[in-house]
Amino acid sequence: MRATTKLRSMVKAGRIVVAPGAFDALSARLVEQAGFAAVYASGGAIARSAGVPDIGLITPDEIVQRLAEMVEAVAVPVIADADTGYGNALTAQRAARAFERAGVAAFHLEDQTFPKKCGHYDDKALVPAAEMVARLRAVRDALHDPDFIVIGRTDAIAVEGFEAAIERAAAYLEAGADMIFVEAPTTEQEIADIARRLPGLKLINMFHGGKTPLLPAARLEALGYHVVIIPSDTQRAAIKAMQRVLAAIARDGSAAAMIDDMASFKEREAVVDTAGYLARDKRYGA
Repeated sequence: MRATTKLRSMVKAGRIVVAPGAFDALSARLVEQAGFAAVYASGGAIARSAGVPDIGLITPDEIVQRLAEMVEAVAVPVIADADTGYGNALTAQRAARAFERAGVAAFHLEDQTFPKKCGHYDDKALVPAAEMVARLRAVRDALHDPDFIVIGRTDAIAVEGFEAAIERAAAYLEAGADMIFVEAPTTEQEIADIARRLPGLKLINMFHGGKTPLLPAARLEALGYHVVIIPSDTQRAAIKAMQRVLAAIARDGSAAAMIDDMASFKEREAVVDTAGYLARDKRYGA
């Protein structure tokens, strides 16, 4: 089954899909091995893995290369972040085709101006709703797989207010978005109202430290959400773990004090299936 068909079947089944964030093939594989049904390829985490903030500094080609590596590493669907489409309707079309060739099952496209900012940063700016509608129609026309899920995202709550965000989201669904993503609601009531007032499939973003209150997946499912992405927690955990082991090395000359918090040599090799690769190499060389 194609990843697109697999993801569409999951969201139609009525159980919420929890997609933790990943930023490279290794982190994507860890998400899959932890038992999750989908991976979220976080644009912000991909940017930060390159050592830059989430302010539109990574090129589409760099992102597509990373997405292809992540898709290759896992069997579960990958949901990607297409930012603003990187310019206008035509650049969004080109990006959509590239993302589809990379093998992702879905992506979200947002209504910020280009270059964008992280959805939980301040001082964001939006394009007119009509321009975003045109982008969504353009990417829908560009895609070949009818099961590919296009997610329309609006950042309007922080810029134009909650009612404007609802109006924009409704327009994006009418323009051809398969799923809607209203970014950064600030109260549980707003979370509930989004689910109640908008038809169809809905995605929500949950992570520690953002503007949105954290709710359990079961509660989000009961409210009517179909996908929850958790974009940055894995990377933030990795940053803290690396800082701790580096501090131990600087202090002690080795990471012996951190050994219980580190994957063993065998565990690391199991994550990347070294034994499987070597077995195939031996079989083909026989």
